[in-house]
Amino acid sequence: MTVGGAIRARWGRTGRAARWTAAGSAAALAAGAAVWGAAAGEPPRVRTVDQRVQVVDGPHDDQHVTLDTTFYKPVGRAKAPAIMLGHGFGGDKHDVAGDARALARAGYAVLTWTARGFGASTGQIALDSPDYEVKDARQLIDWLAKRPDVRLDGPGDPRVGMTGESYGGAIALMTAAYDRRVDAIAPEITWNSLPDVLFPNAAGAGPGKGVFKKLWAGVFFTSGSRGAGCGRFLPSLCAMYQKVAEQGAPTEDAIATLQRSSPASVADRIKVPTLLVQGQSDSLFPLDQADANARAIARNGAPVSVVWYQGGHDGGDPETGRVRGLVRDFFDARLRHGAASGTRFTVTRAGGLDSSTQQVVVQEAKARTYPGLSGDPQHLPLDGAEQTIHNPAGGSPAAVSALPGLGALGSLGSLGAAGGGLPTDMPGQTATFDTRPLGHSLRITGAATVRLHVAENGTAGESGPLFAKLYDVPPDGPAAPARRIAAPFRVTGGEVTVTLPAMDHRFDRGHRLRLVIATTDMGFATPPQPAAYQVRAVSGLTVPTDPSLVTAPAPIPTWVWILPLAGLAVAAALLLGVRRARPRERDTDVPLEITGLTKAYRNGHLAVADLSFRVEKGQVLGLLGPNGAGKTTTLRMLMGLIHPDAGEIRIFGHRVTPGAPVLARLGSFVEGPGFLPHLSGRDNLDLYWRATGRPADEAHMDEALAIAGLGPALDRAVRTYSQGMRQRLAIAQAMLGMPDLLVLDEPTNGLDPPQIREMREVLVRYAAAGRTVIVSSHLLAEVEQTCTHAVVMAGGRRVAAGPVADIVGSGRRLEDAFLEIIGESPMTARETTT
Repeated sequence: MTVGGAIRARWGRTGRAARWTAAGSAAALAAGAAVWGAAAGEPPRVRTVDQRVQVVDGPHDDQHVTLDTTFYKPVGRAKAPAIMLGHGFGGDKHDVAGDARALARAGYAVLTWTARGFGASTGQIALDSPDYEVKDARQLIDWLAKRPDVRLDGPGDPRVGMTGESYGGAIALMTAAYDRRVDAIAPEITWNSLPDVLFPNAAGAGPGKGVFKKLWAGVFFTSGSRGAGCGRFLPSLCAMYQKVAEQGAPTEDAIATLQRSSPASVADRIKVPTLLVQGQSDSLFPLDQADANARAIARNGAPVSVVWYQGGHDGGDPETGRVRGLVRDFFDARLRHGAASGTRFTVTRAGGLDSSTQQVVVQEAKARTYPGLSGDPQHLPLDGAEQTIHNPAGGSPAAVSALPGLGALGSLGSLGAAGGGLPTDMPGQTATFDTRPLGHSLRITGAATVRLHVAENGTAGESGPLFAKLYDVPPDGPAAPARRIAAPFRVTGGEVTVTLPAMDHRFDRGHRLRLVIATTDMGFATPPQPAAYQVRAVSGLTVPTDPSLVTAPAPIPTWVWILPLAGLAVAAALLLGVRRARPRERDTDVPLEITGLTKAYRNGHLAVADLSFRVEKGQVLGLLGPNGAGKTTTLRMLMGLIHPDAGEIRIFGHRVTPGAPVLARLGSFVEGPGFLPHLSGRDNLDLYWRATGRPADEAHMDEALAIAGLGPALDRAVRTYSQGMRQRLAIAQAMLGMPDLLVLDEPTNGLDPPQIREMREVLVRYAAAGRTVIVSSHLLAEVEQTCTHAVVMAGGRRVAAGPVADIVGSGRRLEDAFLEIIGESPMTARETTT
């Protein structure tokens, strides 16, 4: 997946591939029953109603918008509380369909809808405005009140909760402020103040003196586009963004407009029980946004619980089952029983490895009260004299803290300033101040602060933007970011107190805390004029802790509780053949072996069913099949992006799991090209390679650039590229490092005939050097000329496999053989009833 592909995946699905799953002991017992052969039927069917609902909105109620909705009837209940489930920015109601079905099976009436301006809904995007999206939601509550299967608290007043991630989380907060019929809300990874999000200022001077978060803002406004410009945004919002992007700073009108779409502007009106779920890996909506919402709602006397989990818009562990269980428990308590929902503060932390699965164990730490971001403070002195740092002319090269989508690469968390990987800080642009080595371990839970003195060229005027970050420095080895998030600030008058990004991070005994002040950050707008700053730490670090947090005991190893059932286990294994010894992993010469691969989605769709095939060295294998055959799902499992339900994938003998080291031998291009549009093609390839953390001399950059064949265009911004140019650049990126196994999804899309011929020659040469290539394509003539072998899929199953010559046979084209194999030969007519 390219960097831009990761951006789209994270933003469009709001940070997690969210799926509601059963949690708790009931789920464990059910799973155990299935293991021991207890009869288990299909999950209960959920009845749905698709309907286009027309609403009236706008400042003067003079606009008519049609919303695309789906209502999920509660299973097993005549009347039930309702849950309104919003989707993320750039998505639609289909993104949360699996979530909605699971809630319906849990006995809730569920309403999903595509927000105005997205998908099949009409209207224009207004960023959860009270005059538009909030009015839409209120009229949907009116619609729910008329449903015979929705429980009412009074005439026209349904028992209703609201939840959703990011954009869907904000609409839950905003609607609760404007409509008292909302009974409980569980917003996830969302904002409190859009101006503070897009123009943050860690010195507390407000967004008017903030630093423009240009990359996230660009993703935010362009991901809603259809065509050029701002697409389906309100014209006033489009004009606002373009003006801000041009000048790199907010206008008063922009701040006022964004504030209208912020829960901060109506926080005194949110008086319902609230569960706030925020991601620790989130440079878009950091933990301080949930903190601001929590403090404001608590002031109104409403009960508030806060959860910090490890994922977010930048990647990290999504903890899907855990988070979904917490949200559902919250609604069970508030909508069904009218009771308190228990613990007020939960932080999830990575523990050790589970020896049986080799997966990181995620533990919960809980406290009965939420302490905020200041917690129980400790003071740590800082060493380091006054230092001079420089903002380079043009603001480039820039340091890198967090970039949209880069967290999804999974490797950034281990890269430090001196780690030889991604250069988080540039020489001459940073001042560093270290604590002494810790005499005991220290866990920061909250936001550290420090007082600084900053002068520009010896004068204490107003500085340009600076960026504060916190590193964890072990006794031996490179420093690593405690959180890959920077705190931007400006200094007026010499001295300033800076609040660093909130986090939950353990610093081990003997480690030092390192404060880094940088002049540049690629995610933010910085001035092009060169400048020099003298930076001095006036105080030490004040770091918050929360001693009341208690970590739950680690899970009991499987062998402990399974011993009493050992006899039954042996008998079951002998009689049913369900228990096999796990083979010891070792290197082999087989590039890829897939055995019994199966994947079904939550909506019941069986995408891949018992798929098996093997690919040898030097082969160019074509993965063929009609739309919906399961090709892309197979490739995503091959890349470790999604988990199979059954079966396994082995690359060179090693089983594929998310983050498996063997994936370093895989190069891939799946789901279309995507890059950081403001960077050149050369810079995109360079940034991608540095993000892998591998040495520069292993990149084979010149060979990749030759493959791209873009000439002088390599040094132009990618936003100026045609589709074919982007495609060639993406394939070159997949070939960086000359991986032993190369996987390409529709590599010739957007290429003209000469370029297709060149691509064919490149792939044949690549495999001839002893490497292996897998190509998923619908251009059967190209597959026939390029591939040595093929696997044909239909309905998620393998229907043919072998050398292309054997599949084609004598006197036929591959296209004719393909159509006959999948049952769509021109000589055959089929009729299907569903």
